[in-house]
Amino acid sequence: MIPVTLESPLVRLDVPTRADTVAIAQACQDPEIARWTTIPQPYRPQDAHAFVDALVGPGWASDREYTWAIRRQGSTWLDGVISWRTAARDLGFWLAPAARGLGLMHDAVELVVAFAFAQGAPDVYWECYEGNTASAAVARRAGFAYTGSGDALIPNRDGSPAPAWKALRRADGTPASDLAWPTAAPDDGPGAGTTDTGHGAARGPVS
Repeated sequence: MIPVTLESPLVRLDVPTRADTVAIAQACQDPEIARWTTIPQPYRPQDAHAFVDALVGPGWASDREYTWAIRRQGSTWLDGVISWRTAARDLGFWLAPAARGLGLMHDAVELVVAFAFAQGAPDVYWECYEGNTASAAVARRAGFAYTGSGDALIPNRDGSPAPAWKALRRADGTPASDLAWPTAAPDDGPGAGTTDTGHGAARGPVS
């Protein structure tokens, strides 16, 4: 697929490029992003270059994974990354510390979910490591239904299973579950925007 730009009054989502590698590498020094994703540790500038070159472009070209930079309207600075993988229809994202608490991730998630539904996806799946209450709050406020816990799609860095919270949002609006969400933090709070374990700058180059 040719990369698609998505916009709301708050955010612009477009393709990360090599011009964004400084911002990516800087954000990935954040302990919260390292804690809740599988980005390499330590995270180096060459990891950001590998992310852009080996994951972003090939992901769009193969229709395997669509990855966007999250930018505030009127700014060229990358504040985060969000992506959607077509095989499992799963969503992943992270947001730099300075960009949290502004509602940016909420808008980014809504835009990408709408994009997925427009491509014919019957649902979008979300997961995070157990305990990531900020990411859970983002998903909950975006209309995802909590479906329980289990092993994450992406294991821990050492290959061991990672316990995860899981949720689903259906295109037809029907709830996927009536289970209660785990205790959640305020939307876009500390750690918000760090989910999944394997997306965006969180895999390969590095979620």
